[in-house]
Amino acid sequence: MKKWYEIFSRNKWFNIYAWILFSMMPFFFIFRSMAPLEIVAGLLLFALFFLAYRASYNASGAKSYVWLAIEISISFFMTIAFGFIYFFLFIALFIGNIRRRVPFFIFYGINTAASVAALVLVIFTETEIFISQYPFLIMTVVGVLLIPFHAYNRHQREVLEEKLEDANRLISHLIVHEERQRIARDLHDTLGQKLSLIGLKSDLASKLAVKDPERAQEEMLDVRRTARMALKEVRDLVSGMRGAKLETELERAAQMLDAAGIRLSLSGSPEVIAASPYLDDVLGKCLMEAVTNVVKHSRASFCEIGMERTGAEIILSITDDGIGIDDFGGKGNGLRGMEERLEFVNGRLVIDAGHGGTGTSLIVHIPIAKQDVKEDTA
Repeated sequence: MKKWYEIFSRNKWFNIYAWILFSMMPFFFIFRSMAPLEIVAGLLLFALFFLAYRASYNASGAKSYVWLAIEISISFFMTIAFGFIYFFLFIALFIGNIRRRVPFFIFYGINTAASVAALVLVIFTETEIFISQYPFLIMTVVGVLLIPFHAYNRHQREVLEEKLEDANRLISHLIVHEERQRIARDLHDTLGQKLSLIGLKSDLASKLAVKDPERAQEEMLDVRRTARMALKEVRDLVSGMRGAKLETELERAAQMLDAAGIRLSLSGSPEVIAASPYLDDVLGKCLMEAVTNVVKHSRASFCEIGMERTGAEIILSITDDGIGIDDFGGKGNGLRGMEERLEFVNGRLVIDAGHGGTGTSLIVHIPIAKQDVKEDTA
């Protein structure tokens, strides 16, 4: 809701009250040498102009054009009577806000002709005023010529930017929709046939369990191999969607620590642990979450990242010399998210919280499943 003292609509391009101050300054020089009646008449016209200007902003359609014509008439008379041409600048700005092309050019031509005609009359009738203020008068006419086009082009650019934003939002929605369709197709192609096959073989095995136990056992072995194959394909698909490789996340972590002024010590490498794509994704997410906590909360000056693979598990450790996790609020959503990811792969998170500024250690343990070993050695 507008306040009573807000004479003009707010505009991010300029401060309208600075223009008001600018328009008032010449009155000090013009009216100080005039008769009292002339000063009163000038002030009344001054007030009437700004009332009409405000009304033109509030009006729409033909009414705004009527008020605009009144403003041009007042400005023309003020220029002839007092040599005060500066109102044409306000009118030029308002004309630049007209969105329709035909009214814009009509009033641009009228305002320009009126300002030039008024200036010519001032040159011949009020020569002293022109001589004393001719730089400002000429600059005003130049502003009348240029300001409308600048404001009009700015509005057109804003309209195009809004359309571009709408188009980008539409493209984003279409991309999300297409990605969902792609995931649905991939899941159908990956799991559909295999799950159907598993169902058929399970039914067959149940029927053969009594008649032909050996054949039933073979069918169940096929079910097991098919299920493992489907699981591997789903893991590859999920890893492809998430795309958080440990090697890439390690590079990002090093950049974050360097930007925060934290010295990094690295032992091991992604090649050493040789995780499957799915585990590589889980490790990358855990690494970035841990390093983010170090940068944001630990106040550490040193961080050590270790990667190791034993015969039974993969170990990822992140250790810092900061204030300790208990001293900055304990577990947050990030650490709980890490535990949830690790739970999905039967992993676990060990936290050495540290006390009294002894730092924090996060150690990720992920067991190596038999199928992962077979995949790595295949």
